[in-house]
Parts: sequence; structure tokens; C-alpha cells
Amino acid sequence: MASHDERAALLVARIAGSLNQRLVTLTADITDVLYSEIPDLRADRQLFDLLGASVEGNLDTIFHTLQHNIAPENLEAPAAAMEYARRLAQQGVPVNALVRAYRLGQTNLLELVFDELGGEAVEPELGVPVLERIITVMSVYIDRVSQQVVEVYERERERWLAHQSSVRAVRVQEILAGNERPDAGASAALNYVLHQNHLAAIIWVPDTGSGDMLARIESAAHDVAGFMGAMTDPLFVAADRVTGWVWVPLGTRAAPRRGYGEVRDFLEARHPGLVMAVGGVTNGPEGFRQSYTRAQRARALAIAAGKNAPVVTAYDEPGVSTVALLIEDVAATRAWVRSVLRGLAADNENAARLRETVQVYLASNLSNVAAAKQLDLHYNSVKYRVKRAAEERGEDFTGDRLAVELALLVCQWLGPVVLTTDQAKGEPMVKGVGGR
Repeated sequence: MASHDERAALLVARIAGSLNQRLVTLTADITDVLYSEIPDLRADRQLFDLLGASVEGNLDTIFHTLQHNIAPENLEAPAAAMEYARRLAQQGVPVNALVRAYRLGQTNLLELVFDELGGEAVEPELGVPVLERIITVMSVYIDRVSQQVVEVYERERERWLAHQSSVRAVRVQEILAGNERPDAGASAALNYVLHQNHLAAIIWVPDTGSGDMLARIESAAHDVAGFMGAMTDPLFVAADRVTGWVWVPLGTRAAPRRGYGEVRDFLEARHPGLVMAVGGVTNGPEGFRQSYTRAQRARALAIAAGKNAPVVTAYDEPGVSTVALLIEDVAATRAWVRSVLRGLAADNENAARLRETVQVYLASNLSNVAAAKQLDLHYNSVKYRVKRAAEERGEDFTGDRLAVELALLVCQWLGPVVLTTDQAKGEPMVKGVGGR
């Protein structure tokens, strides 16, 4: 017969194994809690996937440690956790946000353990030893790993500040925050004229696992700026190893020399794998800030749209500024799209074809003939599709036309993020954005 300690160890292993089977779900839940409870971690939405990878790596290590009775004193932080600490350091996120994430994660994990233990038929004499083992392992692991990631953060922060063009980066951040008077001295420090027309852009690598890409991104920034008609060299500032901010100096020019379609083709051909968000042309020091803010909004939309986004997302293109406002709460937007479009919000080819037809039909002022010309269809085909779309929706499109047009625009940009799949009785399977 197994001893008291052996039975306790078996129960610990069983609880850890049960939790490990739900690793993906638990990772998403805890990641969402950290993202919502710690504002500093929301500085860059692109880091969300890396936060998830860090959480998953830590949970997986803890569960395996409990399952196989491994001494937590010998464990090392997962690679994703180390990289996440480096990226937070590069972005200037306070180190206490990182430490708090580990504490909050430990608290949430303990609640899951208590729930799991409550579902087990535990012999009274085993309850305390089992909890002692689990809490001890978790506490030792969190203490050890949090020290490791803080050390990595501090080393990276020192290296980053030394490696970066520190003065220029700090001056830019001060101007963006409105803490520095953008006078001639600021222009001289930046080697960039602030009293002119600017076009701010953000260039990044969508793959969060990429290594140091700054040299490539900076090269792309200069190429694109020249292609768009920069009067002098652009101002480039590194945000982190896979993201760069760039301001294209346009002098008195009110628009870039090339259209955004041409810029997309140029970037894709010359620098494949990079994507860009553009804030539009604005003037003077305030415009310097404003174009950057708009570029950030366009970038947030591109990240939310994922593969549905173009290589270049421009804030001043039709629909971008509007949809960008709706991604702050993707879950609410998704629910609203469903309530407006109902069956027309399905994530399948037929619904997509009907949405496209209705979108063109409404833009053509409800003219089947005009829509047919644009879609290269017979007008009877347009008429039939509009009728089918109304049936899928449950009503026609005249009563709340504005809401329908906006919902269709959101679908065009965000695609599967807001659409309904056939899985789980119509519930969308969305990962990586908003409600995740």
C-alpha cells in the first residue's frame, strides 16, 4: 500500500496533469487578466502575443514540475518570459509592472488550484500536504523566475539606452508627451525641422518572435521616405527591436508624392515581411504629435485585423479612422456587428459575397444597375444577392442603413475577428485580439 507521502504526491501530480490539459484556455484567461489589470502592459498591443507565450511557458513549467516532483530551485525562466522582459525594457515599461504580473499570475493560478482541488475526492489527511507542496513549488518558482526576468530586464534596459540614439529618442518622446517646447533647439537636437509638414509612420515586423530587425527597419524607413518624396532625411527612432517610428519631412508639400497603393507595392517588393501604418500629413510641432498618434491608431487597427490588414494601413484612407475607434473594445464591437447583420455576419464565402454586394449596393445609393457595373455582374444578380442578404439578416437595409454600412466596413477590415463561425453554435473562435 502506498505511503502517505506517495499518495499526496500522486494527488499533486493528478491535479497538475488536469490543469495542464487546459493549458491553452488557462493561458488565455490569465493573459487577459494581466492585460486588463496592469495598464502599463497595454502600452503596445503587439506585445500581447508575447505576453501569452510567457504566461504559457511559466504555466507549463509549473505544471510539469508538480507532475514529476522536480525541485523548483533548479528551474530557469522560459525563453518567452526572458524575451518578454527584454521587450518591456526596450519599450520603457516600468519594471514593477513585470513584477506585479508574476504576483497577479500566481494569485490567479492559486485560485485555479483551489477549484481543482475542490473537485477531487481528497482524503482529509492529504489536503494539507497537497496544498503545502503546490504552494511551495509555486512560491519558490515565482520568486526564482521573477528575479531572473528582472535581471534580464535591467541588463536590457541599460544596453538599450546605451545602444539607442538616446538623446534623439528622449527628445522625441518628450515632444510627443508635450513636455518639451519644440523650438529651434529641439529641431537641432533631432536634426529634423519641426516647423514643416510631416507624415509619421510606424514600421514593424508582425512576427513577434523575430530577432533584432532595427537595421532592416531603418533601411526601409529611408527607402520609403525617399519614395514618398521626403525633402531631407527622415527622422527615425527605434521603439524596440522589431518596431521603428519614422517622420517623413515634406516641407510645404500637402501630400506625399506617391499614393498609398504605390507605397504598398514598393514596401512589399523592396522589404518583404515588413508592414507599416501611416498617420497622414500634418503641420508643425502639433502636427508632429498628431500624425504619430494617428499612425498608432492605424497600427492598432492593422494588428487587430491581422492577416486581413494590408501591408500599409493609412489613417486617412476611407474607413480606417472610423474602424480604429471601434477596436478599443473588440468584444463589444463583435457583439454589435452580430446584432446589426445577424446571419449576414457568418464567416463563410457565401456571406462574404453577400456582404460585398450589399456594401457596393448601398454605396451606389441602392441602385442595382450602378452596383452591377462596379461588381461586373448582371443587375438581376445584384438584385437577387441583395434579396438573399436581407433574408439572412432578417430585414432590409433601408431602416438602419448607416449602422449596416458601418458594420460592413468593420467586417471588411477585421474579418474573422468580428464574424461568426459555425463552431460552438455560432460563437466565434477568436484568438489574440480584444476578448481573445
